Amino acid sequence: MATFRKVIPVYTSRGDVGGYLSYPNIYNSLGEWIGWVTVDRKVYSVLGHYVGYMTNDPRILRKMADSFDQPRLSPPTRPLSIAIPATVPLAPMMSELTQGTIDVLGDAPELLPSTDAGELREDLD
Repeated sequence: MATFRKVIPVYTSRGDVGGYLSYPNIYNSLGEWIGWVTVDRKVYSVLGHYVGYMTNDPRILRKMADSFDQPRLSPPTRPLSIAIPATVPLAPMMSELTQGTIDVLGDAPELLPSTDAGELREDLD
């Protein structure tokens, strides 16, 4: 018997759906795996790089002062794809971003590539 985890929309600060959380995995708007979140709400890309943190909104934010030299974690086993919901609730009222904080899915989505993009993309040869 398969167990299904709830799929939660992850919003951008503009109120758009930027991805989905099916704990602990994060997916882009196409349902491709782009990262995961730890129990302490730290978000990592499929490459194992620290990206930012998950808020209660839910959004993925990052302090610009956060160093890119944080330890790289080994990614978990690639999860199965998810079915994207046909409709999602409107975004909740978002708190303002503080000075020096960026919205990852809205302003720096390249920090969360899918497994078939960038370095992980398989050669076609």
